[in-house]
Amino acid sequence: MMKRISFAAIALLLCISTTLPLSAQQNLSEKIPIDNKVKVGKLANGLTYYIRQNSKPEKKVELRLVVNAGSILEDNDQQGLAHFTEHMAFNGTKNFKKNELVNFLQSIGVDFGADLNAYTSFDETVYILPIPLSDPNNFTKGLQILQDWAGGISFEGKQIDDERGIILEESRLGKGAEDRMFRKIYPKQYEGSKYAQRLPIGKDSLLKTFKHSAIKRFYTDWYRPNLMAVMVVGDIDVAATEKLINQYFGGLKNPANPRPRTYASIPARTKNDALVVTDKEATNFQIELNYSTVKTKPETTVEDYRKNSIIKSLFTSMLNQRMNELAQSGNPPFSFAGGNFGSYARGYEGFNGFAIPGPKGPDTALLAVLTEIERIKKFGFTQSELDRAKKQQLASIERSYNNRDKTESSVLIEEYIRNFLQQEPIPGIEREFEYKNSLMPGVQLAEVNALANELKKNDKVFVAVQGPEKSNFNLPSALQLIAVASNASSIPVKAYEEKAIANVLLKNIPTAGTLVKESKNEALDITELTYSNGTRVIIKNTNFKQDEIILTGFKKGGTNAYGVADKFSANYATAAIQQMGVGEFNPIDLRKFLSGKIANANVSLNALSARVSGNSSIKDMETMFQLMYLNFTQIRKDEALFNSWREKTKSQIQFMMADPTSAFIDSVYKVMYGGNPLAPSAIPNATDFDQINLERAIEIFKEQTNDANEFTFIMVGNIDINNVKPLLATYIGGLPSKGKTGKMVDNGVRILPGQKELKFYKGKEPKSFIFNIYSGDAAYSEAKALQVEMLSEIMNIKIIEELREKIGGIYGGGVGGSLNKYPYEGFTMVLQLPCGPENVEKLTIAANAEIEKIKQNGPEQKDLDKVKKSLLEKYAVNIKDNRYWSGVLQGIYFSNNDPNRFLNYTNIVNGISIEDIKNAANLVFENKNRINAVLFPEQ
Repeated sequence: MMKRISFAAIALLLCISTTLPLSAQQNLSEKIPIDNKVKVGKLANGLTYYIRQNSKPEKKVELRLVVNAGSILEDNDQQGLAHFTEHMAFNGTKNFKKNELVNFLQSIGVDFGADLNAYTSFDETVYILPIPLSDPNNFTKGLQILQDWAGGISFEGKQIDDERGIILEESRLGKGAEDRMFRKIYPKQYEGSKYAQRLPIGKDSLLKTFKHSAIKRFYTDWYRPNLMAVMVVGDIDVAATEKLINQYFGGLKNPANPRPRTYASIPARTKNDALVVTDKEATNFQIELNYSTVKTKPETTVEDYRKNSIIKSLFTSMLNQRMNELAQSGNPPFSFAGGNFGSYARGYEGFNGFAIPGPKGPDTALLAVLTEIERIKKFGFTQSELDRAKKQQLASIERSYNNRDKTESSVLIEEYIRNFLQQEPIPGIEREFEYKNSLMPGVQLAEVNALANELKKNDKVFVAVQGPEKSNFNLPSALQLIAVASNASSIPVKAYEEKAIANVLLKNIPTAGTLVKESKNEALDITELTYSNGTRVIIKNTNFKQDEIILTGFKKGGTNAYGVADKFSANYATAAIQQMGVGEFNPIDLRKFLSGKIANANVSLNALSARVSGNSSIKDMETMFQLMYLNFTQIRKDEALFNSWREKTKSQIQFMMADPTSAFIDSVYKVMYGGNPLAPSAIPNATDFDQINLERAIEIFKEQTNDANEFTFIMVGNIDINNVKPLLATYIGGLPSKGKTGKMVDNGVRILPGQKELKFYKGKEPKSFIFNIYSGDAAYSEAKALQVEMLSEIMNIKIIEELREKIGGIYGGGVGGSLNKYPYEGFTMVLQLPCGPENVEKLTIAANAEIEKIKQNGPEQKDLDKVKKSLLEKYAVNIKDNRYWSGVLQGIYFSNNDPNRFLNYTNIVNGISIEDIKNAANLVFENKNRINAVLFPEQ
C-alpha cells in the first residue's frame, strides 16, 4: 500500500489540560537521551534493532521491518518498483512459497490487510507484522518472516507477472478527479526536485512492461542490512530477543560495492507561483499554500526539543485555533482551514496552509487565510492564547504520563520507526513529561511570535486551487492568485481581540437525586445504581488505563418516531445543535473554557435512541458530567451559527454527484428503497438542508432528551465508586424526569423484495464497481448473528485467494453485513468489488461460484479455523479495553444480549461448525431479494 499525505486530513483537534509542578531547571545543551526502556543496538553488518518489553496487550508482539529506501531511490526504469517490491514480499520467499505466508499468519489469527500490512513512501518501506504469542513458537516464525523479507524474497517470474494486475488495480483505485488534479499540482509544488518525479505508485505503462531484472536490481541495491531496522515491541524477554535478532539477521550481507543512499534536495522557491486546476468530476474546492522549504536538522539537544516539540507546536496549535474560530463564526470565510510545518521530502520543512472554501468561494477563503497569517506576522498571538495552548500541551503529556504503563505496543513502535528514519528523539514519556513541565512555563510569548519570522524569511509561496469544472464561482486565474500572494503583506489587519467568556460551566448546580437501589453483578464485575429520577448507572471499574473514563448512555426512542415532514429536522437535529454550543458558550468559547481539561460529552439522536458519549481524565470527571448536563438541559439557539453551518455544509456537498461512485451509490439506494421518502440517504443532497426547520429540530431534540426516566448510563474506567457517587447523584440523578418511558419505532422502511439488475454509466476513468446487496427477513438470535459475522470473514478469505491472488482482478474489496435485531429482524449482506470494466463478468462469476460452494458444502475447515483464531485473538486483546467493555455493556442493557455468551465467548466460537456456516450462507445468500448493481465508465 502507498501512503499519501493530505493537508486536509491534518488533525486540528487539540488536547487540553492543566499546568503541573515544575521540575529542576533543564540544561538546554544537554543531549536528549534514549529511553532506557528500549534496547537499541546495531549488528556487525549495520542492521539496527529496537527491542522493548511491553505487556499491553499481553501475549502479543509487534514486529516491524523498516527499510530506509523508497521510491525516491528508483532508477528511471524502476518507477513504481519500490512499491512493487513490497507486494512481492507476500508472493514467495525463501521459507514461504506464495500464499503459504498469508495462510500461516491467518492460521494464527493475523488478518491480511487489517493486521498484516506494509506501506511504501518516498523514502521508506515499512512492513507491519503483529504476532499473537498464545503459541510461543509464533515469535520465531515471525522473525523468520522478517528475515525473508529482508533478504529472501523470491521474485519468481510468474509471480511478478501475476502481481502486475493487482498493482494496476491498486493504481486504478486511486484514479479519478482528485488524482488527476493532484498529478498536475504536485510537480509544481516540488519543481526542480526528484520528488516531483517519483510518486510511489509509479507509472502504469512501466508497471505493465518492466523487466524482471529491474525489480531484482532495486531489491539488491537497497534491501541491505545497513539500511534496515528490525523492531520488536511486546510481551517478550529483551535479552533472549536480542540473541534471536543476531541469529536471524546477523548473516545478512551488504553488497560488495553498495550504491550510496543519497537524499533528494528541494531548491528554494525564488518566486511566487500558482496553479488553478479543475475537473468535471471534482466534488469540492481546495486551496493549498506552500511556503518555501528549508533544510532541517534532527533534534539532538534539549534546546532543539524546546524549539520544535514545544514552541513550534504552540505556534501551530494557536494558528489552527484562529482558523477554527473563523470557520465556526456566524459569517465564515471558509468551511475549514489550518496550517502546519512539514513536507513530503525528508529533511526539509516548510509552512503549509490549506482551506476548504465555503459558500463565498475560493478567492474569499484564500484571502482570509493570508489575512490571518499576516495578522500573526504583524501582531503575533496574545498571552491568553499562549496560556491556553500551554495548558493543552501539558494536559496531553500528563495523560500520556499517567497511562505510561498502559501504552499499546503498536503506539510505542511508531516512535521507534520515526527515530530510525528521521532521528526523532525517543527519550521516553517520563523524560518528555519532565521536559514539558520544566520548559513550558519559561516559554515567552515573544519566542513563539518570532516563529512568524520564518514565514517572513521564506515568503515565496506556491498557491494551488482545485475544484469542480462548473460552479457558481468565478475562479481566479493563476496570475490573480500570484498577485494576491505577492500583495499579502499590504493586507490591512488589526490585532486579534479576545472577548470575555463565562468562568463557570454551570451557574447553578442541580439538586442531587436519591440513590434508591444498588446491586452488584459478580459475573461481569459491575455495579448497578438506580436513582430517584428513573436513571440507571452501570459502573465497570478497570485498570486497563490509569487515567481514562468512558461514559456512554442511551434511552430508547430516536428519529424513527418522526414522519416525512420532520425527516430532515430530525435527522440533522444533533448536527445542528452541536454547532450552536451549550449554556452560555458557543463552540469557540467552550473550547477556550475547556483549555487545561481532558473532558468532553455529547448527547445525540440516532434512529432508535437518544445517546450519550463522553470521556475524561479522572480529575476532570466533574467537567465531563457538567458538559453532559448542559447538553440535556441547556442547548443553545444561535440562528447565525446554524445558518453558517447549513450554508457551509451545502457548499461542501453540492457537487457530490459529479463523483461517479457517489452518483452510482445514490442511484442504488433509490432502487433499493423504491424512492421511499423515509429511506436513508447514501449521499446527502444540498436541498435536504433547506428543509431543516431549526425550531422543529430543537423541539425534536428536547422531546427525546428532556426526560431522564429510563436513561441508562455506562461508565467504564479507573473509577473509585465512592468518589463518583456524589457526582452521579448530582448530574445524573439530578436530571429532569417526568416518568416518560422510551420506545423504539419501526418506521417500516425496507429494502424492496425481488431481484433487480442495475447498470450505471458514469466516469472518465476505466473503473467499474460491483455492488451486490442481499437482504431479507430472518428471525434474530445471537448465535445466528455470530455465524453470519463469521461467514463474512470466511468469504473475505476466499475473495483474497480467488479474486485477488489467482485472478488478479482486484486490489481490495469484500463482503460485509449482519443479522439485525432492531428495528426489525432481518439481514443485509453487501459484496463490493472495485475493478476494471473488462473484469466485471469474470469477477461476478468467480464471486458467485464462491458463494455457491459455501452454500452447497459449507466452508473448508482450515478457513473456519482461521476465522475462529482471529476472533479469539481479538477477544483476548479487547477484554482489556475500556471502550470494548462499554460496547459490550451497551449490548447487554440496550439490546438485551445474553451476558453469558460474552463470558463464554471462547467456547461459543470454538463450537461453531461447518454446518452452522453453511446454514448461514443459505440464509443470507438465498437470492430471493438481491440487487446486482455495476458501475461502468461513461460510454
